[in-house]
Amino acid sequence: MDGKTAVVIGGASGIGWATARLLHTRGATVVIADTDGRAARARAGELGNGARASTADVTDESSVESLFADVVASEGAPDTIVECAGVSMPGRITDLALEDWRTTVDVCLTGAFLVMKHAGRVVRDGGSITTIASLNGRQPAPGMAAYCAAKAGVLMLTEVAALELGARGVRVNAVSPGLVDTPLTAGVALVPGLREDYLENTPLGRAGRPEEVAEVVAFLTSDAATWMTGATIDLNGGAHTRRYPDLLAHLAAMASPQEAVPGATNPGT
Repeated sequence: MDGKTAVVIGGASGIGWATARLLHTRGATVVIADTDGRAARARAGELGNGARASTADVTDESSVESLFADVVASEGAPDTIVECAGVSMPGRITDLALEDWRTTVDVCLTGAFLVMKHAGRVVRDGGSITTIASLNGRQPAPGMAAYCAAKAGVLMLTEVAALELGARGVRVNAVSPGLVDTPLTAGVALVPGLREDYLENTPLGRAGRPEEVAEVVAFLTSDAATWMTGATIDLNGGAHTRRYPDLLAHLAAMASPQEAVPGATNPGT
């Protein structure tokens, strides 16, 4: 990554921060973009020379457009863009508020589209765009209609972008993590038995680390992956081979501890 510029969106925490840190370590100039501009500036300060921060909201097209205009003005055309922004608003389809659906889809799918749109205009020929999708892009889960639908959309968006940008040598790929210990997934530990259910359905028996996802992203941005585009890498400890935990059943058991969760660890036994 020596001499290259990377833009990491959602780079102030979790997978985004691990990715920004790793790419910087490998020689890239890194722009950490996040809705939390203060946190982004703090992270850039931790990295020091060769890192700077920007405030960006992926649901606001003018914000995304301004981000890339600023990057081009200060650093020139970026070599790689990593899109990590995400949020999940769970709820049964028949109960899910339209506002919660829209929030999830706006951040996860529309946000990815806006990043693709404006990154695709300025990324250097031969560069790369990597999206962070999810195991839920291919594996359904009760109570996660908005997130599953949005992430499935991200996978197809990635393939279409690979088709459209391939003539310029721009590679577009996705990484689909399973359960990774980040601020976004911290709530899992608050629901008795849910984390255990995740791990029982993960052949390798553990959650992932942000640094492990960052390593795969770094591979996709590197010269070692110059013939890979339109691809999705499953990175979930094998969880895609089993079933996804029933979040709603766990929440119901939490409300009524005497009720066991079918097919899951019962925290009362």
